[in-house]
Amino acid sequence: MATLEGNANGVVSSQPIGSTVQGGTMAVIDPDRFNAFEREGWAENSSDAYDRVFGPITGHVIDELLDVAEVDTQTRVLDVATGPGHVAARAASRGAKTIGVDLSPQMLDVARRAHPQVEFRRADAEELPLPEASFDAVVANFCLLHLARPEKAAAGFARVLSPGGRVALTVWGPPDRARLFGLILDALRASGAAVPSEIPPGPDFFRFSTDAEFSRLLSAAGFRRVAIRTLEFSHFFPDADLLWTGMLEGTVRTRALLRLQTDEARQRIHAEFLRLIDAYRTKSGFEVPVSVKLGSGHRS
Repeated sequence: MATLEGNANGVVSSQPIGSTVQGGTMAVIDPDRFNAFEREGWAENSSDAYDRVFGPITGHVIDELLDVAEVDTQTRVLDVATGPGHVAARAASRGAKTIGVDLSPQMLDVARRAHPQVEFRRADAEELPLPEASFDAVVANFCLLHLARPEKAAAGFARVLSPGGRVALTVWGPPDRARLFGLILDALRASGAAVPSEIPPGPDFFRFSTDAEFSRLLSAAGFRRVAIRTLEFSHFFPDADLLWTGMLEGTVRTRALLRLQTDEARQRIHAEFLRLIDAYRTKSGFEVPVSVKLGSGHRS
């Protein structure tokens, strides 16, 4: 196992949910191996746990995502990494001509059952099998952080957009503000846990939490009038273990990181997590801060 390292900002980094620093050196990322790990992880995790724990949180920003993309009646919309299909369904409810795509057959099954009025297809975000200039808007809610080649995906988003088309993408903010994941990072550091060697090195989970890096990605893909917004709110959890269970059952990298620990190490991480989340305790539960970056641009 590799030890967890602190980065220049004082934030603990790891393969699963931080940077690619491993044992004091930069780990080499194999993009195909990492993408296969993500794909297999989504096949194994609980879509119910994801939807129950993270659905209300990611759903909080859907309308702002669609507003920035100027989604309205008759807009041709592509929702990339649609997951349970909530963004695609909300776009369709506005009268948009919507297609949702995802690489996970399990997630697509959930989306089709929940939203039978929307068209869903299986497709890779890095290799969109769609014609050039076939959409007016491309949206992706928390997609980029699951990709080994986000630059390739962003270029693909631009390719399928018509001239003047809009892109709108969300990622988590920095871990000191996006405490859903920041709590786990801090618990890992405090517990002295290590990254299991079975987890392939991946890209920095928080790479695009800085406005400059997010802007650079969109500009390099050919988008103009690039803008980055910060959306912040708190989310209520009636008990701490609901969030812990969501991490264990409804994520990929974090799930693997926690499940591959020894029982003793996982208990230490859990104890530190409970200690840290207590800072957000209220009379009826926990109000955990959430930070989201919303990036947008127009195809020139």
